[in-house]
Amino acid sequence: MSDLEPKVDGILVKDHTLISDKNIQHILEQKGFGEVIKKNFFLKPFESLYLLYIDKLKLSKGSQQINFDSMMQECIKFDNDILTKFLVYRDLRTKGYIAKEGFGFGSDFRVYERGQFGEKGAKYVVFGISEGKREKMGLLQKQIVQIAKMGKEPVIAVIERRGEVIYYKISRIKFLENKEQSSLPSIEF
Repeated sequence: MSDLEPKVDGILVKDHTLISDKNIQHILEQKGFGEVIKKNFFLKPFESLYLLYIDKLKLSKGSQQINFDSMMQECIKFDNDILTKFLVYRDLRTKGYIAKEGFGFGSDFRVYERGQFGEKGAKYVVFGISEGKREKMGLLQKQIVQIAKMGKEPVIAVIERRGEVIYYKISRIKFLENKEQSSLPSIEF
């Protein structure tokens, strides 16, 4: 992102960032950022947070400048899991991956192999989970089956309490039904 000088200028619209400059839109798009929504170019909340974090975005709402902390507070109003998404997104970007918003199944991101963005489809589908959060295994199992049918590799990104992200590739799993318990088993990460 070092070739984004000066900073990208954006306007906060709810929790998305509107980018008006056509040249900057093109540069961002080539680097895997943003998307066109109703003929306007927007950055997703986690993308805006990342660009604020690396000091490449000048964000405003009216005459007010929005910093990283203010943006995080704004995003939390719309998505309680935004911190987890940001931490996973930042980690993937830092490691050279392009990550776009997931396409359903409860996933957070579809992730492209390094150097393959724009040439091939996403290889991985990543689910972000904070350590200590409980998840229903039956739901995760269904999601894994659907993702595998699409030819993608499901990955769980677990955010440790210290903020470190650890990735686990998952393969299809089969749980035996527990006749004694009526609810689905859950797992804590």
